[in-house]
Amino acid sequence: MPKALVQVAGKTLVEHALDRIFAAAGIGEVVVVTPPGDQRMEAALAGYRGRLVFTPGGPSRAASVRAGLARASESASAILVHDAARAFTPSSVFERVIDQLKEPGCRAVIPALEVTDTICVVDQAQEAGELVHSTPARSTLRAVQTPQGFDAATLRAAHERLDSLDEEQLESVTDDASIVRAAGIEVYVIPGSQQAMKVTRPDDLRTAEELAGAQQRTAPEKKEQPMIIPRVGTGIDVHAVSEDPAREMWLAGLHFPDDIGLSGHSDGDAVAHAACDALFSASGIGDLGTHFGVDRPEFAGASGVRLLGEAARLVREAGFEIGNIAVQFVGRRPRFGARREEANAVLSEAAGAPVSVTATTSDGLGYEGAGQGITAYATALVYQR
Repeated sequence: MPKALVQVAGKTLVEHALDRIFAAAGIGEVVVVTPPGDQRMEAALAGYRGRLVFTPGGPSRAASVRAGLARASESASAILVHDAARAFTPSSVFERVIDQLKEPGCRAVIPALEVTDTICVVDQAQEAGELVHSTPARSTLRAVQTPQGFDAATLRAAHERLDSLDEEQLESVTDDASIVRAAGIEVYVIPGSQQAMKVTRPDDLRTAEELAGAQQRTAPEKKEQPMIIPRVGTGIDVHAVSEDPAREMWLAGLHFPDDIGLSGHSDGDAVAHAACDALFSASGIGDLGTHFGVDRPEFAGASGVRLLGEAARLVREAGFEIGNIAVQFVGRRPRFGARREEANAVLSEAAGAPVSVTATTSDGLGYEGAGQGITAYATALVYQR
């Protein structure tokens, strides 16, 4: 039978996929590409009648996508291509893809995960067996998922271009993102989700059953409105004033050109870092070192605003929404009062939730009073969705 019709936790994979698609904001229509000559998919989805457009696919993925494009509305400004085998992709991933496509200059976007295993390229020409040819750096590798999103005109033009490619060129296009890249279009990458696993082998079905069962157990009963119990977390971050007089001062997401900056692995923004730690504490998913420690070279020199945005994304991916974050820092410099509202706006935009920052001195006591460093204290409130 088609893989999409395999049952997991009482539903077919394609039904699980559709339930998450319809829960996402911004979806206008859904075209289901079915195996040619097989009516079972359409029959299994009779309960979605009126919400779907069906069309038979072709002998290859590219041909099937092209068949779906032919049935999609000409008025569509963006098109997402999704694999029903990734049936548990959260609705939030669809929404992130749609939001990224709204960014200026973005015509193609894919969700992907960082690779945790060491990946090697092998030489298959050896009679005695495969030999390692090279080992790419993990920091440059991503595991690609779906839905892949595209400007509609861009995707249609890229598929039409396939007719002019030779066999060698066709071998290099394995998904719609590679088809678009072959046409010279840049493809943006956004964070994917661990839940967007692909059911490929029989063992994957057991994992899918466990995932579906866990989601069903944690889902609230439709007949009752569950009580929302907030969770509160605290965070503390301390940074010394740098010995380098040229180091720039960044604090609460703002640049203070008249002050020497704080030392640290990233930009030393103690306020933003404390806010991150409070979020991680409230949601119970680790701490600042867990996610942005010195063993993560990609965050070396990263701005506090970037780290706060990433922390908020991780908290939401863990199933929480953010109520608010409050931060107070203790330090002699910089002079902060006149820029408080500016800082609040910058950090609130990064977190996607209200952030308020206050400042105080220590009456000349301790390292803060001596101007040797800054301490920031943060409290965050989150609640489970």
